[in-house]
Amino acid sequence: LEIVEASRVAQEVKHPFRNLLKRRNMPQLVIAIWMQIFQQFTGINAIMFYAPVLFQTLGFKSDASLYSAVITGAVNVLSTVVSIYFVDRAGRRVLLLEAGVQMFLSQMVVAIIMGLKVKDHSNNLGHGLAIIVVVMVCSFVSSFAWSWGPLGWLIPSETFPLEARSAGQSVAVCTNMLFTFIIAQAFLSMLCNMKFAIFLFFTFWVFVMTIFVVVLIPETKGVPIEEMTERVWKQHWFWKRFMDDFEDDPKGKLHA
Repeated sequence: LEIVEASRVAQEVKHPFRNLLKRRNMPQLVIAIWMQIFQQFTGINAIMFYAPVLFQTLGFKSDASLYSAVITGAVNVLSTVVSIYFVDRAGRRVLLLEAGVQMFLSQMVVAIIMGLKVKDHSNNLGHGLAIIVVVMVCSFVSSFAWSWGPLGWLIPSETFPLEARSAGQSVAVCTNMLFTFIIAQAFLSMLCNMKFAIFLFFTFWVFVMTIFVVVLIPETKGVPIEEMTERVWKQHWFWKRFMDDFEDDPKGKLHA
């Protein structure tokens, strides 16, 4: 019933994009945009690109792409189930922070092994090292699947107020599509020029986004939408300064 009522109220909103640009909605907008950008800069595409080569080194030969797709896909699905179970128990920040550390270490290990053992146009990655790298690939995929994958969409959807939710989600989707396109277009050129260092590039961004979570993303576990302002934004050390216009419009008028 609450969802139905929220949908009904949301349909009555006038000028959602104008509402989105109000000062009190800046925290949600900034977080939504940067979460979409960071989601693409985790390096998930780099890992997926290398997966067939790694599995081929393990002896899967011509079926490397198929095996890599099946294994990483299975890890992805199972880890998403983990997110569903723990997101309302452990909390959003815990999953994001744990995954940040796990993704950082996984990519760092892959970068070091590739840098030491793999040369241009060669295939000298030993069986033992290949196993380690494949484990790191699965570790990275799993950590992404229970954190930045689903939470990149969940957190914006539950933090935007009804007066700006439709506009906010539209901006989030557009940002995601834009940076998906940018990464897809730039990735091959980056890979050719940076080689194994591309993993270090994405490792740096994983570090940055983890700091972003620590400093700017509040915990929203168990907080109803209508209480988000009082219990989350007005209590946050930084974002509370953007809530001053609620004194003049405490309920966030829908028909502004």
